[in-house]
Amino acid sequence: MPALPLDELQIPVKDPATGKLRTLPALHPDKKTERYFVLYRPPPKACIPALVEEYLERAQFVADDLDWLLALPYDKFWCQVIFDDTLQKCLDSYLCFAPRRFDELVDAPSTVLHMQERLQRSIFLTFLRISTHKESKDHFITPSVFGEILYDNFLFDIPKLLDLCVLFGKGNGALLQKMIGNVFTQQPNYYTDLDETVPTILQVFSNILNKCGLQQDGSSAEPQKLEEKGRMSPSGMALQELKDVVFYLCDTSTTLWAFLDIFPQASQNFQKHDFLSRLASFYELMIPELESVIKKWTFEESSLQADLWRRLSHARKKMVEISHIIINQTCLQPILENSSDSIQSFVEEFLQIFTSLVQEKRFLRDYDELFPVEDDVSLLQQASSTLDETRTSYILHAIEAAWEGNRRHKIPAVGPASQAADGKCSAAAERHSKSSDRELQASNNHEEENCAGAAAAATFSKKVSGVELDSLITQVKDLLPDLGEGFILACLEEYSYSVEQVINNLLENRLAPSLQKLDRSLPRQVQQEPPTLLSSRANIFQDDEFDVFSKDSVDKSRIWKGRRKGENTKHFLNDKRLIAEQKERYSQYSVVVEEVPVEAGTVQFYKDDYEDEYDDTYDGNQVGANDVDSDDELISRRPFTIPQVLRTKEQEEQNEEQEDEEESEEETTKPDHFVQDPAVLRERAEARRINYYAKKGFRQDNSATVVGNARGQGQSRDTLQERRKKETSKGTRANHNRRSLADRKRNKGMIPS
Repeated sequence: MPALPLDELQIPVKDPATGKLRTLPALHPDKKTERYFVLYRPPPKACIPALVEEYLERAQFVADDLDWLLALPYDKFWCQVIFDDTLQKCLDSYLCFAPRRFDELVDAPSTVLHMQERLQRSIFLTFLRISTHKESKDHFITPSVFGEILYDNFLFDIPKLLDLCVLFGKGNGALLQKMIGNVFTQQPNYYTDLDETVPTILQVFSNILNKCGLQQDGSSAEPQKLEEKGRMSPSGMALQELKDVVFYLCDTSTTLWAFLDIFPQASQNFQKHDFLSRLASFYELMIPELESVIKKWTFEESSLQADLWRRLSHARKKMVEISHIIINQTCLQPILENSSDSIQSFVEEFLQIFTSLVQEKRFLRDYDELFPVEDDVSLLQQASSTLDETRTSYILHAIEAAWEGNRRHKIPAVGPASQAADGKCSAAAERHSKSSDRELQASNNHEEENCAGAAAAATFSKKVSGVELDSLITQVKDLLPDLGEGFILACLEEYSYSVEQVINNLLENRLAPSLQKLDRSLPRQVQQEPPTLLSSRANIFQDDEFDVFSKDSVDKSRIWKGRRKGENTKHFLNDKRLIAEQKERYSQYSVVVEEVPVEAGTVQFYKDDYEDEYDDTYDGNQVGANDVDSDDELISRRPFTIPQVLRTKEQEEQNEEQEDEEESEEETTKPDHFVQDPAVLRERAEARRINYYAKKGFRQDNSATVVGNARGQGQSRDTLQERRKKETSKGTRANHNRRSLADRKRNKGMIPS
C-alpha cells in the first residue's frame, strides 16, 4: 500500500483525559512539543569575559534546541515548525543579527568562533529541511499543500530569502539555489511578493539620496516644504551618519547581489520596474560624492577610513555585478539558448537598456571595466544578422566617451567556459557563463588597491619629519637607550609614528617580522643636505668666463660700460676683419654652374640608354604649351647676387648702371590707371564740395569751437562768441524769427522773466 502524504495522514492518539484513542491529522497543534526557543544575540565586539560568557551560554541554548529540532521525525518536525511561534522568532533573530561578511569577528576567542560556526550550520540545515517537501518515499507532503503551508504560515518571505542568500551563499550556492528554486516553484505567489518588494528596494536608494541631500532624476520624492530646513550635503554630515550611510549601502548592495546570484530568475521581476536605469542613476549621483567625502574627511583613526573605503568599493562592485546579472539574464542568456527566430526581442531589449544608460558615464565606465560591452555587442553581431549598426556604434562611442580622460584598466577574464547553445557564439558565451565567485577573485586585486590607496593616503598625512621626528626618536631612546636611532626610525615608520605603540611592542617583543630581522643598534643614516640655491641655479652666464657663481676671478678688462677707453668710432669703422672673414664664405656660392661638364669616356646616364622603368607616356605631349607664362620664366634660375658689403668698386658701378637702365625703362612704360588712387579721388571730391559751398554763400560753422570744454572747467572767449552768434541766428532759417520776437516780448514785460 503506497504511503500517504503527511497532509492526508491520520494518526491515532490516546486522549490523556479519557484514555480513549482518537485520530488526529498528522499536522495538528496538539502534537507540538512545548519548548521555548531562545532568541539569538550577536557576538560581543569587545572581548570582555562577562559578555563572552553570556554569548556562549545563550548560543549554547540555541544550538541545543536546533539539534533537538533536526533530530525529530518528519511529522513532529513539521508540527513544531508550523505551530511553534518561538521557533520562528529564534530563526528570524539569527537572520537579522548574524554577522555579515564585513562584520568579521576581530580578536574573538576561538570558543566564540567555533560556536558561531556551529550555529551557522544548524540554522542552514533547519531552513534546508523546511524548504524540502519530500524527504523519502514515505515522508513527503503534497506539493500544492506544501506551498500553502509555506505561504500561509510565513515560513519564508522575500526578506528571509534575501538574508539566507547573503548569509549562506558563499560555499553553499548549489544547495541554496535548489532550495530557493523549490520554494518559488511550489508557491508562485512569492513572485507576486517579489514584484511588490522591488519598489521598496528602490525607495531605499531614494532614502539614501535624501539623507545625503541629493536628488535622483525621475524619482518620486516629494518637494521640500517651506518650514523644513535645507538638506545637508554628504560633506556636512556627522561621522556617525556617514558610517551609517556607507554601511547601509554596502549591506543593501551585497544582499541584492547575493540573491540575484543565487536566483537569477528574479531578474525579470526587477527589470519590470526599470530597476537598471534607477540603479545607474543612483550610482552616478551617490558613489562620486561618497568617495570625495571619504578622501577629504579627517579621521582620527586611519583604519576607519580604510574600512569605509573598502565597504564603498565593495558596494560599487556589487552594484555593477547586479546590473550585469540582470542584463545577462534578461537579454544575453536567452539569445544563447533560443533559436534565431525569437532573439530579435532580446536584442532590442539589450540596445534599449544601454541607450538609456549613455548619460551615466561613471556607471558605464565601471561596468565596461568589469564586463566589456564590446564583447556583448560582438555576441549580438554573431547571433543576429539584422542588428542595427547605428545604435550599436552609438552605444560603443558613448562608452569610449565615458573613458575619455581616464586611464583604461580592464580586469583580465579568468575561469573556464561553460557550454553554449550556439556553436558560432561559443567564444562570446564563454565569458557570460563564468561563475560569480571567479569574477570576485579576478577583481579582488582592484578592490584591494583602492583600499590600500585610502589607507596609504591616511598614513601619508601623518608622516612627520625634521624637529618633530627627532623629538619622537628621543622619546623612545630615553626609555630604551640601547637601541640605535636607525632602528627606532624604522619602528616609527612601521607603526605610523606612534611612540606608545612602538614602546609597547618593543617591551612585549611583538614587533613585525620585518623589524625583527633588523639590527637593533642600527645607526641613523646621515641625510645629505640639498644643494644651495646659488649652486643649483642656472643663468645665461652658466659656465662661461663671466659666471661669478662658479668662478672666483673674472677678467674685468673684458667688462666696460659705454665707450671703451682708447677707442673711437673711426677705429671701429676701419676694422674690416669681419668683412674679410665673410668674403671667404660667400665666395663659395659663386662656383654654382648650370651644367656639369662630363669628361670623355665616362658613363652618361639617361642619354643614349633606354630605361624600362621610365614612364614615357607624356613625353610626346607639350605640357604647358598653351600657358601665358614664357618658358624662360619657368626654367630660369634666380641670378646670384653678391652682398653689398663684399662688392668691389667696379661691381658697384656696374650695378648702379643696371639700376639706372631699369628705372628709365619703368618711366617709359605708360602707367595703368584702371584703378585710381582712393586718396586722390577723396581730395577731388572735397575740392568740388568746397567750391560748391563758396558759390552758394554758405559758411560752415566751427562746431568744435561751439562745443567747448566740459562743464565746470570754464569756456574760452571764442567758444562764448560762437555760442552767442548761434543763439542769435536761430530764427534766420526754420524758426521764423521766434527768438527775436520772444526777446521783444520779454523786454516789454509781456513774459515774466
